[in-house]
Amino acid sequence: MNSLKLIALVFGLLLCFNCKNKTPNPNPALASIDLQRGDLLLCGDGQFGELKFSLSCNYETREAFDLAVALLHSFQYNESEKAFVKVIDADPNCPMAYWGVAMSIYHAAWFPPTKEDLLKGSSVLKIAKTLSMDDKQRDYINAIDAFYTNWETIDHQTRAKRFENKMEQIHLKYSEDIEAAIFYSLALFSTRDRVGKDFINERKAGKILEGLFKENPNHPGIAHYIIHNYDNPVLAQKGLETARRYASIAPSSAHAQHMPSHIFTRLGIWEESIESNLLSAESSKCYTESAALTGTYFEELHAIDYLVYAYLQNGDNANAELQYNQIKEKRTFHPTNITAAIYPLTAIPARLALENKDWKRAANLKLHEMNLSWKQFPWQEAIHHFAIALGAVNTSDFNTVEEKIEVLKNLHQNLIALNDKTKSIQIKLVEIQIKTTQAWLSFRKNDLKKGLALMQEATEIERHTSKHPVTPGDVLPTIELLGNMLLEMNKPKEALLVFEENLKDRPNRFNGIYGAAIAAKQIGNNEKATLYFKQLIELTKYSNNERPEIAEAKTFVGIKNQSV
Repeated sequence: MNSLKLIALVFGLLLCFNCKNKTPNPNPALASIDLQRGDLLLCGDGQFGELKFSLSCNYETREAFDLAVALLHSFQYNESEKAFVKVIDADPNCPMAYWGVAMSIYHAAWFPPTKEDLLKGSSVLKIAKTLSMDDKQRDYINAIDAFYTNWETIDHQTRAKRFENKMEQIHLKYSEDIEAAIFYSLALFSTRDRVGKDFINERKAGKILEGLFKENPNHPGIAHYIIHNYDNPVLAQKGLETARRYASIAPSSAHAQHMPSHIFTRLGIWEESIESNLLSAESSKCYTESAALTGTYFEELHAIDYLVYAYLQNGDNANAELQYNQIKEKRTFHPTNITAAIYPLTAIPARLALENKDWKRAANLKLHEMNLSWKQFPWQEAIHHFAIALGAVNTSDFNTVEEKIEVLKNLHQNLIALNDKTKSIQIKLVEIQIKTTQAWLSFRKNDLKKGLALMQEATEIERHTSKHPVTPGDVLPTIELLGNMLLEMNKPKEALLVFEENLKDRPNRFNGIYGAAIAAKQIGNNEKATLYFKQLIELTKYSNNERPEIAEAKTFVGIKNQSV
């Protein structure tokens, strides 16, 4: 099959709807289910990659079905559900179209479905199981049904594991089925250890996907899931080639435009990350307008979060602020229950202050006003209070720091009380924030020994905690704060080791390179200091705003005000 373009959908649907000279015939049993319907809202030229799923039903619906699967693989969930519903309307006896609706609602790599979604998915599958189907189709239906069965009483993680087990059986049973292998790899990613850094599932899934990619170079799911599985410092290099290809495989997907930047961010390739997210943000705006959304589509916020992070690492405060200005006044978001939509609202202003060590700005941050309750988002809110605490501790407002420590503790307990295993990493991240804040409070109160001990504890937890998948990185890495503390304690040799460790996992971070340069300078290692200062100059050569650290670097290496 050629690229799954919008024109393919149009002709495919016209064919399936009109070849028999009849209008769509919805299944009456679906009338009570709130399914996504309507015209597909696709931007660009409608290219979402190439695939051919052998389990589609009527011949006339195959183009539409394959496009629905391609949309599913690029996480265009609303549009994939609508496309699968169109197939159901054209071919009510196609069990795999019902499977597609249930898969679109599951969104395995993201946030768990709501109760309403789970009820809808269960209802759709109940209809599907009454239809006539072959063994392979039934295996697919039973696999996703394992996730929805008894959702009222069994937790999300257990049901996700059941789906993984079923997909593994399908993968082994039908070894020639490419989609079985791909959806099995997705299931592995959904049940990964979200906190630890062994990356067992990610390695296993990546090996499967890499084996498929050579013969299926334009398949959107293979490329997409390789990036997700390799979105960590240990495996990121293995995903670079794929990252540079995925956007061209599915250029009409805002998510596909953004996803390469996960790998670029892990490897510190900031210019490519910026390019990727500028395209993603524009594609997201197109979707927002096409769908006439009352709120901002989350992909735009997600792209801007990564843009701000990348610009800050280039020392480009001007462009970072310009991106932040685009979301300052936004109050309504779509969808509202996705982490990536709310996280940037606290992370971006926190980054702008903390990365620049603008402690006064950090201490005076205001919580973003929105048409949702912050009580629903304890982890995201914690970032805001953590930034204020760091600002306050560095402006000697110790009462505010103590107040914020208590706020962070309460938010930590709120997360624990949710009893949601998918939020385990959020619990760890807030724990790190609490210890970090306590460390600097002790340190600023001249209890240097206690402050350093707490900072080392926080750093050790961070060493064994994965990055949250929606984030480009921590608002300020704990290990960098440890390095800064060691510098203040006149321990530059220890600080240099810490900064260099940090740069292995977070290459080309502005503050990481600067910290290493200062530590090297203080121990008299001018050769290494020059090396790091030159890296900082090279990193920021396209910057629109020279930070004082850049001027210091140029002075040290003898460039001063000359151009690089």
